[in-house]
Amino acid sequence: MWAHALGFSALPHLGGFVGWLYTRRAVPTWYETLKKPSWRPPNHAFPIVWTTLYTSMGYGSYLVWRELGGFTEEAKLPLGLYAAQLALNWAWTPIFFGAHKIKLALAELVLLTGTVGATLVTWYPVNRAAALLMVPYLLWLCLATSLNYCICRDNDEDDKEE
Repeated sequence: MWAHALGFSALPHLGGFVGWLYTRRAVPTWYETLKKPSWRPPNHAFPIVWTTLYTSMGYGSYLVWRELGGFTEEAKLPLGLYAAQLALNWAWTPIFFGAHKIKLALAELVLLTGTVGATLVTWYPVNRAAALLMVPYLLWLCLATSLNYCICRDNDEDDKEE
């Protein structure tokens, strides 16, 4: 079973790697031109935080999968919501850093945060530890949503195109 745990824990990092391809180009150029709030985390914190969050959510998904006996009928909702939030998570970076669509990224992030909340709620009765592994992710998304909102509020999207 350790191979399953490793695979589930690694899966979210695939989208994280693709996201890194967008951010590594946009952060030193476009992103640095944006007005950002003083309380934003430093750029070097993001890879550390996301590595931790991706590993935690991936391991949580493994716990739910194992508890429900794999991809069973009973697993459709909790793992389906997990898959939906993961797709939304992976989509945010290309929208924000790739397309520079700050408003669309904010709307997408609000939808992502709600989907993560729903995932956590469906996981809790299945495996409390898995649900608790999602709490730091949900909190980080609240911070990220606030940051995206402030960037949206303080920058004219049309003036920030490359």
